[in-house]
Amino acid sequence: MFFDGGMGTLLQERGLKAGELPERWNIDRPEDIKTIHKAYIKAGSDIVLANTFGANRYKYGEELEAVIASGIKNLKDVIADEGRKVYAALDIGPCGKLIYPSGDLDFDEAYDVFKEICIIGEKNGADLIVIETMGDIAEVRAAILAAKENTALPVFCTLIFDEKGRLLTGADVKSAVLTLEALKVDALGANCGLGPKEMAPIVKELLENSSVPVIVNPNAGLPVSVDGKTVFNIKADEFSSLMEGFAKDGAWLLGGCCGTTPEFIEKTVTLCKDIKPLPIEVKNKTAVSSYAKSVEIGNGTVVIGERINPTGKKKFKEALLNNDIDYILREAVNEQNNGADILDVNVGLPGIDEVKVMEEAIREIQTVTDLPLQIDTANAKAMEAALRHYHGKALINSVNGKQESMDTVFPLVKKYGGVVVGLTLDENGIPETAEGRFAVAKKIVEEAKKYGIPEWDIIIDPLTMTISTDGNNAKTTLEALKMIKERLGVKTVLGVSNISFGLPNREKINTAFFTMAMAYGLDAGIINPASESMMNAVINSRALLGHDEGCEDYIEKNSEAETATLKAVDTDLKTAVKMGLKDEALQIARALLKDGKAPLDVINEFLIPALDEVGKDFENGKVFLPKLLMSAVSAGAAFDEVKAAIEASGTAQEKKGRILLATVKGDIHDIGKNIVKTLLENYGYDVLDLGRDVAPEKVVEAAVNEDINLVGLSALMTTTVVNMEETIRQLKAVKPECKIMVGGAVLTKDYAESIGADFYGKDAMASVGYAKEVL
Repeated sequence: MFFDGGMGTLLQERGLKAGELPERWNIDRPEDIKTIHKAYIKAGSDIVLANTFGANRYKYGEELEAVIASGIKNLKDVIADEGRKVYAALDIGPCGKLIYPSGDLDFDEAYDVFKEICIIGEKNGADLIVIETMGDIAEVRAAILAAKENTALPVFCTLIFDEKGRLLTGADVKSAVLTLEALKVDALGANCGLGPKEMAPIVKELLENSSVPVIVNPNAGLPVSVDGKTVFNIKADEFSSLMEGFAKDGAWLLGGCCGTTPEFIEKTVTLCKDIKPLPIEVKNKTAVSSYAKSVEIGNGTVVIGERINPTGKKKFKEALLNNDIDYILREAVNEQNNGADILDVNVGLPGIDEVKVMEEAIREIQTVTDLPLQIDTANAKAMEAALRHYHGKALINSVNGKQESMDTVFPLVKKYGGVVVGLTLDENGIPETAEGRFAVAKKIVEEAKKYGIPEWDIIIDPLTMTISTDGNNAKTTLEALKMIKERLGVKTVLGVSNISFGLPNREKINTAFFTMAMAYGLDAGIINPASESMMNAVINSRALLGHDEGCEDYIEKNSEAETATLKAVDTDLKTAVKMGLKDEALQIARALLKDGKAPLDVINEFLIPALDEVGKDFENGKVFLPKLLMSAVSAGAAFDEVKAAIEASGTAQEKKGRILLATVKGDIHDIGKNIVKTLLENYGYDVLDLGRDVAPEKVVEAAVNEDINLVGLSALMTTTVVNMEETIRQLKAVKPECKIMVGGAVLTKDYAESIGADFYGKDAMASVGYAKEVL
């Protein structure tokens, strides 16, 4: 099937001014909108997007319903005159704000924004919902949940990836697919940002990982500026030829985005309409994801860190009772540093509001680690709160064979997706035999099928019982583990340390049992990753069981650089900033100043080096936007303490220079600008932020009056980059010595040079680097 192409491109040809809200044409110029829809339908489009991409409460307020209703009516009026079936899609784009922790928008508010749009769309006759051009995995989850929970319409979703195959907030293709499929989208894919050439490796990954139809809607190549207009560098013949390749490789839905006129769609339809879609293969992978990465269970034993759990941990209990979230975050960082693949999160403790604390813990842990999380609770409300606000496909611990448990947990797994841990106990307790535990496991798997939960989204725990009370307990568990894997074909997990409860030198027994369990095929172990012997057992077993090709991991872990004993991270100011521990960074900075450390030494010896290291890791793809921003926020908290000390002492702080930032006229998307602002301020620069939708004249006036020597301009939409070029032209004419850096999703280095910019910032850290060079 075929989508339409770039609505904005044709609106510009018809006179849409830079910065003018295109959805207002639904009411003011409906015949122009209808003419564009007719052109794409004539070209062969089967699914046409209503002109509602940017329609949300932030832009239209009380006019929102009229704008969306008119957009859908215009499209359906055109479709009614056609002699074939064409589907009218409610088109939903980003709301213009990033969700916490990447931004300051609350997840529940974002959900309400999208809920409103979806209800209006279905009420006015949309056939399906297309959520597109999404770069924040948290925002896309809010949009999908809003669509699924408030309408009965099919939901398609396409994401905007960069040339490295990452979303703005860090998700790679595999983790994004896992997250979207967990929420039961009906089709998924990629759009915008890239042309078909650049999008090819991303499409390949989508097809390799997706178990639903794949959508491919690229731009008409990359943007270039010709005579003051934005055009794209691929013609319709080349575009359609590349799209034909995607169809033959297995993509089911093809269309276009920026720059793709009806000619592009017509030629794509001509080449692809007779291609029989390849069958979609269900991938059957047991895998979980975070906002940035995925972990597949089944290729060697996965380590689930057990330390975020109050059981038997006095300090952890105190932290929960005192709402000391930084203590929990330190545990998370330590477990990741010590080699955990997934982190178990359990905050169940008498005397606290588990629902509230679990939601906060899940939200905050995602600011300091990109590892997938295991939500560990027996409280159904806490489980749902966590699943709703977790930005990935979670591991869910747990369900058991009791009917009440399955009736409670399985609906949540069905709604939010995830891999659920099944405990082999039921109304009769824990079976004493391996056969009994297998029977409970089988019951869990069979009951899950009634909810549409496949066996690859179940991982069975045959339960570890201490050998101090029965010498056969280890044998029973191992026999059950083997039986479950062989007969049911599901993955397995164990809470390993239970085996030694009540015994001295527990680590010795734990390590031996863990090694035996891995030989029996154990897929995941809940252990303390700070235990050197337990982690060595994992590395050794992976090598011995053929899960470590060429023994590369074993060799790396046993090199001289890695032989130091694992231990918790010692938290100094630099480490606190790198870890994103805001409260701790503030407290340590305060203590350093109190002990006589000079304020500028705190900045130069701790804060700037920490930001530099995180920035380098960001540029190298080791950390992603949420971690980068949380580090900046943590540094900001410490900076505030330093500034107060400087003011109190009467000494002047060294000024690094002033930078003016603005989102250009007509563009209200200021996410990128705000990220750059946060980083620049925490590097000690004085930032003059003019905001969004800023006219060229206002930028020039501020730059001249404030004697600014570096200006940063941002634009997200192709319809507004002409204003960026005009701003640069005016600024260069009046203040030629002023350097101008630009950034935004629609820009490239070549395009930036063609419109007269001095520097193209491919990301926020690149802007910091240029500021250092200029100022």
